[in-house]
Amino acid sequence: MCQRTVLIVEDEPLIRMVLADTLLDEGYDVVEAGNVLEAVAALGQRPIDAVVTDIDMPGALSGLDLARMISTSHMNVPVIIASGRHRPGQEELPGDAVFVPKPYGLDVIAAMVGDMTASEGMRLAG
Repeated sequence: MCQRTVLIVEDEPLIRMVLADTLLDEGYDVVEAGNVLEAVAALGQRPIDAVVTDIDMPGALSGLDLARMISTSHMNVPVIIASGRHRPGQEELPGDAVFVPKPYGLDVIAAMVGDMTASEGMRLAG
């Protein structure tokens, strides 16, 4: 089985580090971004199998904006959107994105990423 790559987009360094460590322990390759522009750059540099993003980000773009971009340009990349402040309804979530309220359990996110990346052939040639 090839190693799956997860992009974590979180502006809080401690949250990003703990989530990255959890996913690394689960056997994923992890790419980290502190804002949407860094995330877009990462998506353009290498194949990504799943994205975990916060909604609130520094700058003009939010995690929801990122999820909208992914739903049009990387349609096969599943997105988990998290927030402690916002509770978007299903109609606000782009594509097949799923919402998880913060604080979330690290095991919950790891299980969701595992489910989302389990099917073969998910990775787009990029």
